[in-house]
Amino acid sequence: MTVVQTIDRKIALSNLDKDLYPSFGFTKAAVLDYYRRIAPLLLPHLNGRALTLKRYPDGVSGKSFYEKRCPNHRPAWMRTAEVPQDHGAPINFCVIDDLESLLWVANLASLELHVPLARAASSRTPDSLVFDLDPGEGAGVLECGRAALILRELLAGLNLSCWVKSTGRKGLHVFVPLNREETTFDATKLFTKSVAVIMQKHYPELVTANMPKAERRGRVFINWSQNDASKTMISVYSLRAEEKPFVSCPLEWSEVESAVKNGDPAKLRVVSSEALNRISEQGDLFRDLSTKKQALPHL
Repeated sequence: MTVVQTIDRKIALSNLDKDLYPSFGFTKAAVLDYYRRIAPLLLPHLNGRALTLKRYPDGVSGKSFYEKRCPNHRPAWMRTAEVPQDHGAPINFCVIDDLESLLWVANLASLELHVPLARAASSRTPDSLVFDLDPGEGAGVLECGRAALILRELLAGLNLSCWVKSTGRKGLHVFVPLNREETTFDATKLFTKSVAVIMQKHYPELVTANMPKAERRGRVFINWSQNDASKTMISVYSLRAEEKPFVSCPLEWSEVESAVKNGDPAKLRVVSSEALNRISEQGDLFRDLSTKKQALPHL
């Protein structure tokens, strides 16, 4: 057990030598160091959001579990938020607003950090919408890149700006910030589904808007259903529980264009060390998502 002292808090950290990514040699100490270093960029994206932990106590090759309710053994200074649920009683979630809280949940081997598209205080008002590009069997991140570029062009025709990030796995997320009080999940889900259906009509060999896995084979599923108050997304800058410590990392659109043009999927997958190098050069490519205001058009 190691106790870390900040200005006014003590955090007990345990099992620092435990190898959470065995095939890569990435220990819990390395996980904590990554989250410590990425915190200035990550924390604004977690601020005010109900956090769902995905914990891997035995590392990425072991069993995992989701934890929505903030653990009872949390420190007294951990901020929480009670969020109503569609079915059942409200849940008291952890809210990560500072470095100490981030390190505390990371010490629980919560490698992945999942957040909703709305803040806890306005849980029915999404501040953005997302197109979750999920490749089916026989497709991969390059097909997602092709779909993302088409999607960007389509959205531009509707006067909507969008941002892209890797999922940390084989897909991509395309975000459209809205930041308007009148926005509802019903509206964002209808919009994303309508766009997905339009893309399926024009690019049937590339994308599908249909959920059955049999219809996704060789195509990219545009998962419009993620635009729902009950759903969460992997947070930007979160680690993923893969063989390597990949990160759900913002990308430049020029990187997507280059990867697709050159057939280089590696350009669209970013490990933790690369993510840290990128932010030192680029800053936060997602910094405008919390302030950019846009209105959904009527389709």
